[in-house]
This record gives sequence, structure tokens and C-alpha cells, in this order.
Amino acid sequence: MGKSSKDKRDAYYRLAKEQGWRARSAFKLLQLDEEFDLFANVTRVVDLCAAPGSWSQVLSRVLIKGEKFGRSAWQDREAKFRQQMFNVFGPTNRGRHPHEEPPLAAYEELKPRKDVKIVAIDLQPISPLPGIITLRADITHPATVPLLLKALDPDYDPVSHSQQAAQPVDLVISDGAPDVTGLHDLDIYVQSQLLFAALNLALCVLKPGGKFVAKIFRGKNVDVLYAQLKLFFERVHVAKPRSSRASSVEAFIVCLNFQPPKGFSASLEEPLGVGYRLPEMMAERNSSLPVAAPTVLQNQTTGAWDAAPAQHQITDEDGIAEIDVEDYSVPEYKDTRWIAPFIACGDLSAFDSDASYRLPPGHVSLDPVQPPTAPPYKRALELRKIQGGAYGKTAGKS
Repeated sequence: MGKSSKDKRDAYYRLAKEQGWRARSAFKLLQLDEEFDLFANVTRVVDLCAAPGSWSQVLSRVLIKGEKFGRSAWQDREAKFRQQMFNVFGPTNRGRHPHEEPPLAAYEELKPRKDVKIVAIDLQPISPLPGIITLRADITHPATVPLLLKALDPDYDPVSHSQQAAQPVDLVISDGAPDVTGLHDLDIYVQSQLLFAALNLALCVLKPGGKFVAKIFRGKNVDVLYAQLKLFFERVHVAKPRSSRASSVEAFIVCLNFQPPKGFSASLEEPLGVGYRLPEMMAERNSSLPVAAPTVLQNQTTGAWDAAPAQHQITDEDGIAEIDVEDYSVPEYKDTRWIAPFIACGDLSAFDSDASYRLPPGHVSLDPVQPPTAPPYKRALELRKIQGGAYGKTAGKS
């Protein structure tokens, strides 16, 4: 199966080469940004599991170069079209009205952001990108956190574990996934552990109000993972970009507005900040709530005296009392779960990642923008080359 056949059956693979992206996954991040505006007020980003660097390439072109893609680019084109129509039909013998569209040059110039710092981490080497700091490290290893903090802030002291520079990041993204085995339960479990490793790093460097985006594999127990992320973020969404194949179980968890729990402190020894102290923290929180004594009511049917539902009363600073009534008639399920809202990203008129498309006449298949730097099969190819190729050395040759 050649490159042209892959161009036909994977439109985003073809578009990635035509538009200069290192991988088709760049469209996933762009479509997520269209829906959630991930890059708004963002200047410091950490890209985990970054190889071959397509997501870092998006960050470099959007934040450092100031290019626009997706919805923002479409809005600029529409504004530019309105300005052209105004220049054709509008008055030209007077100064520009305060509510008029800005000149065309304002839509064409690039607007790079100031003080941008982007760090990309992966076990595989990453070819250099403009303005990107690359680290070759394992995100599941605790020693990676000091390296990351040092790359973000040269004044960070990894010996004293100073937390003065521990929350300087606006956005943490991760497109990492394990080598799938075909055993879905095992793949989902390994992916969830990889996500927790990414979350460990995010909690150590993410500032309050920050954002976290990571790939997940949807399974029967994935809603438990959503509920755990909801402890740290105000809003948690599950997004499926149109460039992600519908036949794949992958999706992306988008966590917005990082709000660590009260008493939470990121630690290199306990990255999640809770660990074995969770029961103590819950007991302390419950003991601080004022509890009213239960009242006794007479049952009108049996005449027996039953205890009324217990009431928890909380009075805020404005003097407004909120009463939470515990209804004992409703059973308490220990495995109650929170379901995150599911959002489909991407324009419906865009290419379908599961469909095949007819190539235009005269189509020329392009080479990938960035070939693999250190593929797992590199050593096998070297050994095969030494042996004389796929079929070995021919007779008569020494």
C-alpha cells in the first residue's frame, strides 16, 4: 500500500503534509482550540509525550509566530471581506468612523505573544522547533519534575524543592498513548496510568485557573476518572475532534479552571497532594460542618414516632442560611459517579476521518514533513541492511 492510497483513505494525513504539519494529530489540537479557546491568555505551556512534535508545532506557530488557524482565522477572513466590501461601496472622502472595521493590514499581520515559554517532553528525541525547549525524559519518573521546573525557571533549586516557581504554567497538554496490544481492558488501564502521570506533572506546575488537556481511552469505568479530575478542575469535558477516527476509542479530556482543593499542596514525593491523608482530610471537613439535632415526628399512618431527616445548616457572611436535608429514604450508593459532558469538535463540513476521498487529477503524494527520528524498527532496518536486504546476500557475492 503506497503513499497515494493512504492519501486517499486518510484526508487529514494528506492535509498535514500539504499544510506543513509533522503529524495529522495537529488538527486535533486545532479543533479542540476552536471549541474551548485553549490558547486564550496563554503564554507558558508544557507539552507531554510530544514526539514527533505536531502539538508543539501548533504551539510554536500560534503563540510564538502569531499565526491563526480554525475559527480565529475564519473570523479574520470574514472581517477582511467586510472591510473590502466597505471600501468598494462605502465613502472614501472622509476619515474612518470609530465603529468602522480596521484596515486590511491589521488582519494580515502576525501577532506573536510576548514572554512565551514552551517545554516539550518525550522519551523519543524531537527535532528542533522554533522557540521550543525539548527534554528527553520519562514523565512517569519523579526525577522529571525537577527537570521540568528547572527548564521553566532557571532559578528553581531542585535540591531544596522550592515551590516559588511551582505554578507558572497556563496550559498542560498530553497526546501520549501506549503501544496498544488489542486487549482493550489492558490498553484502557495503561492509558489511564499514563494520564495520571501527566496529571502529576500538571499539578506541580499548573497555576490556579490553568487548563489541562490529555488523551483518554473511553471504557466502562472511565467516568470514575472524570470524577477524580473534577476534584481539581471546575469544568471537565470529554471532547471528540472530527479528525479523530470515530472507530477509535480515543477522546480528549479537557479540564478548565484549575482549582486545587482547600489544603492542597503539590509535592514531588506525593504529586497528587492527597495520598493516604484522604480519609483524614474528609473526616476533618465533615467535623467542621454544623449539624442540627434530629427532630422526632409522628407517623400519621402507624402512629409511631420516627426520626426526621437530619439537617445541616450553614450560614454565609450575608446571614443567609442554607439547610441541607439528608433524606434517609434514598439509599446511598458507594459507587456514585459523575458523568462528564461529551462534546464533538470540528466543523461538520470538514473531512470525515473514517471516509475515503477521491484524489484530484494530477495529485502528487508528498513525503512526510518530519520523518521518524528514532523509530523502534530502526535497529531492525540496520541489521537487515548489513545482511544484504530483505532476502539476504545473493549467491556469488562475498
